[in-house]
Amino acid sequence: MKLFPRSLFSRLVMIFLVVLIVAQGISLTIVLQDRGEFLSRTSGVQSVRRIADTVILLDSANVSERERLVKLLSSPVMRVVLSPEATSLKSLRSVRDKNDSPQAVMFSSILQRILGRDREIRLAVLDPQQGDAVGRHRGRLHASVFVQVRLQDGSWAIFDSQLQPEAWTWPYRAMLSVLVLIVTVVLLAVFGVRWVTRPLKNFSIAATELGKNINRPPLPEIGPLEVVQAAKALNGMQTRLSRYLHDRTRILAAMSHDLKTPITRMRLRAELLDDEPIREKFIRDLSELEKMVTGTLDFMRGIETTEVIQPLDINALIESLQDDARESGHSISLIGHASAPYPCRPQAMKRCLSNLLENAIKYGSSAQVQVMQLPASLNIVISDQGPGVPEHELERLFDPFYRLESSRNRDHGGTGLGLTIARSIAEQHGGTLTLKNGFQSGLECHLDLPLRT
Repeated sequence: MKLFPRSLFSRLVMIFLVVLIVAQGISLTIVLQDRGEFLSRTSGVQSVRRIADTVILLDSANVSERERLVKLLSSPVMRVVLSPEATSLKSLRSVRDKNDSPQAVMFSSILQRILGRDREIRLAVLDPQQGDAVGRHRGRLHASVFVQVRLQDGSWAIFDSQLQPEAWTWPYRAMLSVLVLIVTVVLLAVFGVRWVTRPLKNFSIAATELGKNINRPPLPEIGPLEVVQAAKALNGMQTRLSRYLHDRTRILAAMSHDLKTPITRMRLRAELLDDEPIREKFIRDLSELEKMVTGTLDFMRGIETTEVIQPLDINALIESLQDDARESGHSISLIGHASAPYPCRPQAMKRCLSNLLENAIKYGSSAQVQVMQLPASLNIVISDQGPGVPEHELERLFDPFYRLESSRNRDHGGTGLGLTIARSIAEQHGGTLTLKNGFQSGLECHLDLPLRT
């Protein structure tokens, strides 16, 4: 199972997405924590102000009225109890006893400012996990403020005020805003990364096509600075390689062409020799030399890529080669057909198939052609019934001028360039040419040509 994508585009998008989610998650956590503290303090301030107002009201009422007011003011959110003395709890510490909780200090300051500095106040902020205060905190889910205030007549008013539950609700609007931000940034990142990586994709395609067609149009030098520099380097390399190959081709073609004249003169002079055995040896060697020169010229013409690509009826081409072989007394059987014309260089493709068929007829007296049209490629298999080839020699058959030291090649002549030219033409079309031994005997040539879109 592949955990990470392989393309640069997918990896950059994944990095953007992961970093964005982590950053927004941390930010949202901080916001939620700050919001909770703020709402908690706000809720506590409201409770403390209500306590201060209640204390002022109780101070202004007589003893009989206080009992009635306590019953009216008590609620599940804030309970009020009157006591002749303060409650002594270990969990409660007065401000004077260094109750250093930030909320306790803030709430005490508010009460002192409203009720006066000389008012004795004992206050504590209790979490849900703390012990009970006056038997009412155990099991609560929210924090509370426990306050004891001495009234003017010396009695104590005890308040147990629970912080409002609204302080702990989820901020759905903030979370929705974060989600919208993430989606927006991801969409922008996808388009941005695609815009940045598209020149790299074009560069990869151009580098691949360069091996198939050295005369392909140069790569557009656009995009980021690094891509432009790489495109310039690739175009410069293509220009130098093209010039080198064309110069080499012209030199070899010229040499091969010029060799024909002295070979012809030598053949004429060999005919004048009186010694029959020597004359036959000279003529046989000159014929072999002439075949090599002709094969070299054919090879040079085969690697040229100046021919224009156009649709070719592969079925008609094979049938014409089949008729030519029949006129020469050989048999070529055909199985299958191509469902549509194949875009290629017609003369080069004809040379490729002709070489393969001639090779099959030469060593097997007959050939069988199987055409298979696949969704993404056109596969042509040419097989013969001649002797096979050792497995370790199959790939070497594509080397120029290579000839097997076996019965398959010894008695049939040839220059060893037919398969070389055929593979060169196949690669020019983006395809492959491979050799395999038949199931029982003979050799199979597999020509796989990709369909151009």
